Amino acid sequence: MAFDGLRSEQREIGPVLLRPFFSERIWGVQELPKWYPQPQPGKPVGEAWLTAESCVVDAGEYAGVSLAEMTRRFPRQFAGSDSGEFPLLIKTLFPREKLSVQVHPNDAQAAALGLGRGKTECWYVLSAEPGAELALGLREPFPEAEIRAAIAAGTLEKMLNYLPVKTGDMVFVEAGTVHSIGPGLVILETQEYSDITYRLYDFGRPRELHVDAGLAVTRTSSRAGLVPPVAMDGFERLVASEYFVVDRFTVAEPGSPLGLSGKMQMLFALDESLTVTSGRGSTPLAPWHVLLLPSEGIEYSLQGAGQVIRIAQP
Repeated sequence: MAFDGLRSEQREIGPVLLRPFFSERIWGVQELPKWYPQPQPGKPVGEAWLTAESCVVDAGEYAGVSLAEMTRRFPRQFAGSDSGEFPLLIKTLFPREKLSVQVHPNDAQAAALGLGRGKTECWYVLSAEPGAELALGLREPFPEAEIRAAIAAGTLEKMLNYLPVKTGDMVFVEAGTVHSIGPGLVILETQEYSDITYRLYDFGRPRELHVDAGLAVTRTSSRAGLVPPVAMDGFERLVASEYFVVDRFTVAEPGSPLGLSGKMQMLFALDESLTVTSGRGSTPLAPWHVLLLPSEGIEYSLQGAGQVIRIAQP
């Protein structure tokens, strides 16, 4: 669509529903939750990218416009700055088997390599089968030579720290933490908008490894781990970092005020029949999609019954 000549600061945008982008992965699934279209036969889906720059607005005045273009045109409302780059990538993950053991650089390391942002992330467990677990960090601070030897011998998984998880858990994954996600889980991931991934080990799959680059950014200890929820005024704070905050609202009539009207917010509904309302009207929340609320100073509240995850910048 063509934007008119009004300056972006003068336009009221309101809630924006984004259409997910589905990413084929060899470790993905052939059956997705009912909220999503089903994969084509033989093309397993591992990730639904909910705030990819290639995601487009699903309906309304800006239908068909990409998130990248919306952020470029309305940087303050979408990025919180004049950078014109969307700051956070939100995904749902559907591992049918173990993901590779990988690690990501931090901001300083990424910048030194000319790669932009690093990648600190967090995982909210949408569902977990009995016995499901994650690999998060190393069992102890092994010397680099021992880690290299274990990679070469195909035994790195014995060095990993395994973390059992259940539905509703939040896990913080600091950049530099070696990690892997196991099968039997569905994850809502929030991360810095970066796709820098160094694969250290792949459980025998014949894919490229990035051992030198990965070990150069690996931390033998970090702040990664389970994060207990903190009761706030009307919601629970699941995690807070310098890059993102993630909150959980349990909504019941007459509703829950969102606050944070001066910040861009993203809403992920776990249930049907939920809406976000303001003095300007009401917008339904499509379950397992992201409804983005630009930073416009509008006061919103949640109506209906069910749970909503809210992601925002700190």
